[in-house]
Amino acid sequence: MDLTGLETFLAGLSSWIWGPWILIPLLLGTGLYLTIRLGGLQFLRLGAALRLGLFTRKDPGTDGDISQFQALTTALAATVGTGNIVGVATAIGIGGPGALFWMWVTGLLGMASKYSEAFLGVRFRKTDEAGEKSGGPQYYLERGIPNRFGKFLALFFAIAAVIACFGIGNMTQGNSIATNMENSFNVPTWVSGLVLTIFALLVLVGGIKSIGRVTAGLVPIMIIFYVIGALYILIANIGGVPAAFAQIFTDAFTGTSAVGGFAGSAIIIAVQFGVARGIFSNESGMGSAAIAAAAAKTSHPVRQGLVSMTQTFIDTIIVVTCTGLVIITTGVWNMTDPETGEQISPALMTGEAFSHGLPGDWGHYIVTIGLVMFAGSTILGWSYYGERNIERLLGRRAVMPFRVLFSLVVFVGCTVQLGVVWAFSDVMNGLMAIPNLIGLLILSGLIARETKKYLDNDPKLRATKDEVDAFMAGDKDFEEWKTQAIPVVGDRK
Repeated sequence: MDLTGLETFLAGLSSWIWGPWILIPLLLGTGLYLTIRLGGLQFLRLGAALRLGLFTRKDPGTDGDISQFQALTTALAATVGTGNIVGVATAIGIGGPGALFWMWVTGLLGMASKYSEAFLGVRFRKTDEAGEKSGGPQYYLERGIPNRFGKFLALFFAIAAVIACFGIGNMTQGNSIATNMENSFNVPTWVSGLVLTIFALLVLVGGIKSIGRVTAGLVPIMIIFYVIGALYILIANIGGVPAAFAQIFTDAFTGTSAVGGFAGSAIIIAVQFGVARGIFSNESGMGSAAIAAAAAKTSHPVRQGLVSMTQTFIDTIIVVTCTGLVIITTGVWNMTDPETGEQISPALMTGEAFSHGLPGDWGHYIVTIGLVMFAGSTILGWSYYGERNIERLLGRRAVMPFRVLFSLVVFVGCTVQLGVVWAFSDVMNGLMAIPNLIGLLILSGLIARETKKYLDNDPKLRATKDEVDAFMAGDKDFEEWKTQAIPVVGDRK
């Protein structure tokens, strides 16, 4: 079946949604507005948030399914994926080095959006019939905006999220793994598909507690493994790093030209691809991370919101920056393909950059193994996002069939060509972000009010559960949140 026409249509629709008239101003505008309303919270509280999420890791005696650290690594598992390898290369390959600057801007402003959606995810979470926490935009848009418009936004998000999880969180990730394993180690795609399907089934059937245990062990290893390889290259090319930074900042506001890839690129190209690939990488504003945050054991929504905010910092400011600087300092972003005479394909850029920067075949293997781990963990994270939205739409009874179906579809993704699925995934990701961003703007007053109230009492995030209960005693908003721990059997509202 020839799907070229459909793929072209979806690519055009994706460019429009992610273009300068819809998501770019909405994403940047929402992030900037929330940054102002929250008083630059992502800059002032980053250190305390990193300590709480990475070192303290948990709030003893609190209500939830997984620790704060496991909620963070589950969200990181879903976001640190192909976007950090292929997405960064695509942004730089088409938008030039200046696109990396706009990825940083998206990440820094997106930290306020990520905090806000994670805060709301915990603030309006419920306990389902199985006793598990369930939250995210599919709930807080309806509960926080208690009218028909809020319900419409919530249902719109839930439907888009379920569809998107089979694309960007399933088939495309499986396909990336299978293709790279075949190219690097001659492993047949069906073998990779079978192994991934069994792995997914074993983990997903255990639910969020099983996913949390796996991601807590896997995510730190995969990020450290990848970043060490990148740092080795940057240290070896240390003389070119200042020039790379200069080019990034200069090209962000002037545009640039790459051999054969594009000519006279205007600033809007750098902005468009920097923002689009930035949000594709860190998912700030999409609302997805709020679903993982809602499962966390925490004594107050502000605490988990700040922990979740560090996900964007780790994803964009650390991992994306490492990838981007390696591509720029090695000169691969401006390299020609000897066979075509045109710019090297963005899909090959990161692997080529690591191969240039590391001795022997080490670079090639690091990118391949890194991509396998990144994409594999993304499958786990997005499966949870999908099941929580299925639970919202169809009830708890649909969760286990969804887990099995999701695992089986991984095999399909490993063994077929996915041009249409990639394009469709971009569209659905954009459609997830739109209702969530609108909701964040509407609920910004509540977010700012409750955030200030908490941080006035615990600015360094060192309070214990008993201390939080003591200084928040009598607060109507806090008491309302605590009563939501009671299961509401049969209620999907």
